[in-house]
Amino acid sequence: MKMFLISDNVDTCTGMRLAGVDGIVVHEREELYQALKKVMSDETIGIVLLTEKFGREFPDMIDEIKLNRKLPLIVEIPDRHGTGRRKDFITSYVNEAIGLKL
Repeated sequence: MKMFLISDNVDTCTGMRLAGVDGIVVHEREELYQALKKVMSDETIGIVLLTEKFGREFPDMIDEIKLNRKLPLIVEIPDRHGTGRRKDFITSYVNEAIGLKL
C-alpha cells in the first residue's frame, strides 16, 4: 500500500516527494474535499498524510473519515513551520486517557 500527502504548502509536498511520497497541495475546503474523495477511491493508498493545519481548520471533515473508515489511515503531520502542539502533548494525552500522571 502507498502513502499519499495532502498538504497546504509546497515545501512539505516537495520534501515528501524527495522521500518517495506523492502528494498534492490544496488550500480551500472544497479542494481538500475533492482530494480526499479521490484518495478514498484509490484502493492502493493505505495511509494519507495531512498537514496539521487541515486538522485544525476542518476537523469535522477529517474526523468523519477517521471514524467511519478503516482505510486509508489518516495521519496528521507537522508542516515546515513545526507542530502547533505543546511540547508535552503526548504525556498530557495519556494522562487524560488513563487518568494517571506520568
